[in-house]
Amino acid sequence: MRRIRILAALLLWAAAQSGCATNPVTGQRQISLVSSDQELAMGQEGYKAVLQEYGAYDDAALAKFVDGVGQKDGHVSHLPTLAWHFTVLDDPTVNAFAMPGGYIYVTRGILAHLNSEAQLAGVVGHECGHVTARHSAQQITKQQLYGLGLGIAGVLSPTVQHYSGLAQQGLQLLFLSYSRENETQADELGVQYATKAGYDPREIPRTYVMLGRISAAAGSRLPNYLSTHPDPGNREVHTSQLAAQAAAGKTGLVVNGPSYVDRLDGVVFGNDPRQGYFESSRFYHPQMRFQMSFPSGWTTQNGRASVAAVSSGKTAQMQLSLANAGSLSPAEFVNQLGAKGSIADASGRRESVGGYDAWVGHVVVAAQDGSRQPLVAAWIRRSDQMFQILGATQTPGGDEDAQILESARSFRDLSDPGRINVLPDRLKIVRAPGSGTFRSVVAQLGPQAISVEQTSILNDKQPEDRVVAGDRIKIVVPGSRR
Repeated sequence: MRRIRILAALLLWAAAQSGCATNPVTGQRQISLVSSDQELAMGQEGYKAVLQEYGAYDDAALAKFVDGVGQKDGHVSHLPTLAWHFTVLDDPTVNAFAMPGGYIYVTRGILAHLNSEAQLAGVVGHECGHVTARHSAQQITKQQLYGLGLGIAGVLSPTVQHYSGLAQQGLQLLFLSYSRENETQADELGVQYATKAGYDPREIPRTYVMLGRISAAAGSRLPNYLSTHPDPGNREVHTSQLAAQAAAGKTGLVVNGPSYVDRLDGVVFGNDPRQGYFESSRFYHPQMRFQMSFPSGWTTQNGRASVAAVSSGKTAQMQLSLANAGSLSPAEFVNQLGAKGSIADASGRRESVGGYDAWVGHVVVAAQDGSRQPLVAAWIRRSDQMFQILGATQTPGGDEDAQILESARSFRDLSDPGRINVLPDRLKIVRAPGSGTFRSVVAQLGPQAISVEQTSILNDKQPEDRVVAGDRIKIVVPGSRR
């Protein structure tokens, strides 16, 4: 479902066209496997992949606002005439990233955690810096392309990824982990661009305080931003120094804290159950109206394009997604895969699963190393959709094989209104009813979906900080789910 083969082809072609290019930021010539035109093509194709995987957040006013802030940064950058694109993704993680060619993405998760327009300008300015300094092209060149080794840990094995058309390496290019030197330069450029766009850069260091607090609260699980943007050192101190220098002697620099926070009222917070949710090992998808059980004790992951699970010992894995099968029946689709050489062998039979025509069994595909890899497989035809379940185990024919098959056969329609009519948690902007510590005031604001500590991070406060009556406070109001 992540069809970005064109991007991979562009990259392979670029490898054969190795040459020199001028860096827009430094003005210096540098060896690069990727030209500016190729960067633009990569960004355009990557845009399709990102939207398929995450989806754009459905809030036209917020999207227009974020694009407006981004365009201000882009127009004062080292590439002012580039056609910049700024997109808000419907993703709960605290993240922002850039694709070559001027494609910048921020998640609703990071927007919820920022507290001023100037902070947002710093975030998108940093990402613009990755583009103008050609950091993705540098990383691709360093990795010599043919041995990409991008190191993104997917749930499924490379064989399953390759067979199911997920084109994981292409999406991995969206998340190249920059070097510490890249990050330092992007920090400098972010401060520079935000200031030139008229924003107060002294707001930017607080972003890194917030990221650090999220990291500490998560233990060893870094928020996505820090996993793809390695910390070059004490960012808060470094950006504070940069900001002080950039703001020196300037007047009228914009912060826009209250107006920014007000824009967040009603924004979805956390995972959106309307796009699928788990209760124990049972998965429910309200929008697509289906349900399915996954093996008990397996780690699960729900994405917009697929649902995946891996066994506790990481000896087996499976994925549920949609296949592009046209109007073919499941059995016809299996025959077509064999005729096209996508599978080398198939052993299974036609069944009825959840009242729908299905094919359930095993297929054999060619692994990336040329070996033959058996997969557990099932295809279920429901109206114009073909649901595809693929699994791989270290011991084909064993208990884990049986668990995957049992899971596939558990597919059913979802008709329970209590499971369908679920609502997500949302941000609500309220005014402090009185003065006191942040902790005590928040406790007076009714039922909430997250802890006081998490709420304090959202508001750039410490739990014991003093709050004055009338202050704006972001809280998370629980949605409804069974």
